[in-house]
Amino acid sequence: MFSEIYPLLRKTAAIGFIALVLASCAGELGPMPGTGIATGVRVGGEVGNGLDEGDRRRAKAAEMQALEYGGPGAPVSWRGERGAYGTIVAGPPYAQGGYARCREYTHTVYILSRPQTVRGVACRNLDGSWTPIG
Repeated sequence: MFSEIYPLLRKTAAIGFIALVLASCAGELGPMPGTGIATGVRVGGEVGNGLDEGDRRRAKAAEMQALEYGGPGAPVSWRGERGAYGTIVAGPPYAQGGYARCREYTHTVYILSRPQTVRGVACRNLDGSWTPIG
């Protein structure tokens, strides 16, 4: 039975995610719920000091897109309104330590044309959020 409804659940989740991203970009929501993902934590800290809240929101949405839907090695980009921008590249998914889906990633953020790169591993939780594991 689950195999019959899984495609519908995936499609519904994708539509919901797209709606959240669009609403977030339009300024109708604060930070997206359930997207406290690995790179978002780090971009919000060591690399994100030069980003405003809108840039952080765009970066987190792009990270979620790369980790959840991006093909291995396919870049997902974002661009802020004040010149900052970035690219996230996720590796192939794999199972690790009780998680069914983990991915290595690289997120390069350009602030004032200076690149800052964060690398790590994130794993997907049952609720769809991603957690840093190293």
